[in-house]
This record gives sequence, C-alpha cells and structure tokens, in this order.
Amino acid sequence: MPQTTIDLLNRGIRANQTDRFRRANLVCLPGAGSLVIGGDLHGHRRNFERLVAQARLAEHPDRHLVLQEIIHGGPEDGAGGCLSYRLLLDAVRLKLSFPDQVHFVMGNHDTAAINSSEVMKNGKEMNRAMTLALERQFGKAGPEVRLAIRQFLFSQPLAVRCPNRVWISHSLPDDRNLNGFDPGIFEREMKLGDCEKPGGAYQLTWGRRHSQAALNGMAGRLDVDLFVLGHQPQPNGWCRAGDNLIILASDHDHGCLLEIDLSRTYTIAELVSAVTPLASIA
Repeated sequence: MPQTTIDLLNRGIRANQTDRFRRANLVCLPGAGSLVIGGDLHGHRRNFERLVAQARLAEHPDRHLVLQEIIHGGPEDGAGGCLSYRLLLDAVRLKLSFPDQVHFVMGNHDTAAINSSEVMKNGKEMNRAMTLALERQFGKAGPEVRLAIRQFLFSQPLAVRCPNRVWISHSLPDDRNLNGFDPGIFEREMKLGDCEKPGGAYQLTWGRRHSQAALNGMAGRLDVDLFVLGHQPQPNGWCRAGDNLIILASDHDHGCLLEIDLSRTYTIAELVSAVTPLASIA
C-alpha cells in the first residue's frame, strides 16, 4: 500500500512536468475552450466533487480545471491527524485521468510542506498534524510517503496564464516585496530555496492585502489585466478586492468557483458575474 501511494505520486509528478500547456513554472492555456477555477480547498472533499462535477471534463475536452491548496484541513483521524492527503491523492488521480485539462497551482501551505516549516490553521500546526496521520496510516513507510507528497507539491506550477489576460495564482507578493520579486522565476527551473523565505515562490504564495498600486504594478510586469487568487480567507466564498482582483475560497459551505470562456476578454464586473456558489452544484 505505501509503495502504491508513492508510485501514484510519482506518476502525478511526471504528469505535472509533461502537461502540454506547461511552460517552465507557468501553465499557458489556449485561446479556445473554457476554464473552471477553484479557490483553496483545504481537504474539503464535497467541494472538490462539485468542482469536478461542474467541469465535466470527459464531456468537454477543451475545458480546463485549476485546483489549489488541497492539503491541510478537513477530516481528521481519531487522534486529530490531518487526512487531507487523501484528497490530494484523489486530485492526483484526476490529473492522471485528464493530464492536459487538470492543473494545479502552488499555495503557501504547499511551500510550507515542501520545506517542512510550521504553518498554523485553526490553532493547529498542520505539517505535524499531517505527518502524524501519515505515520499512523503507513507505519514505518510514513516518512517515504511524506517525501513523495513533498516532491509532488514541488512539481506544481506557480500560476496559470490565460490568453484573455486573466492570471491565476495562489497569491501575489505583498506590497513591501513587490519591487524585489523576480518574475524570472516563472521561466526558470525551480529550486527548493525558492519555497523558503524570502524565495520567489514563498513571496508569491504568502502575500496578502495588496494595494491597488501594487496590483497595477504587478499587472504591468506580468502583462495581464485581471487576477484571480486564493489564499486570503473569504467567509462568503469570494470577494472583489480591487479594480482588477477577485479572491476565491472553496474550503467551506459558502465556497465558490469561477468559470470563464478562454476565447473572450472580461471586465472585472463580468468576472464577478461569473462567480458561482459551489452549494448550487448538485
């Protein structure tokens, strides 16, 4: 059983690396078809199922699905261990079934898992909670499974660029780190140090509360018009956090998704109109 899980994760790594839309650390989508975007999942299985149901990837081979921050949250074992790795494994299976339609973007909980640093959620240190659950599930092979999970998370791209000038990433560098952020990270090989403070992947996934000036500056540097991010908790499942920013959350009962047509451009108001509550999906 442990080796089967490790093999699954290794196949997921190869699928991330060979995604035909992958360009270094970006996924660059085509100018046709559609895209379903989820916010942070944090182990919320029902909302994952709703995202998959909405996407109907088998029926729509030109539709894409973006998932983010799957780990850390949701069901626990009897000793309080985090079982979100099970949802991650199901997401990997989905990627293997639709290798060029399912895309992940790296989140801050992913970078924390990659470099084994502390990350708190609801008063619990999540890396330890998941590590203990893995050890209870896989016994002596727990550390090997955990390493394979970290390696899978490291294989994820950092962002998705859409041809209609919409950009999807977990977050953006905060205002104080904006000038020091090197967009070259999207075009070069990732290093483990990028996931540690103050590395580029760390800055990209941990930034919060962006000013409009920072958003405009980043839009210019990335040559995009609109941002769709996660990371910042949204009690209502989404918010418009600027003239060119929507933040999504998919990790609770009020979670939302966003579906867009890749062949057309959008205003921020039109993106707002395209936000859909996950609870409305059977």
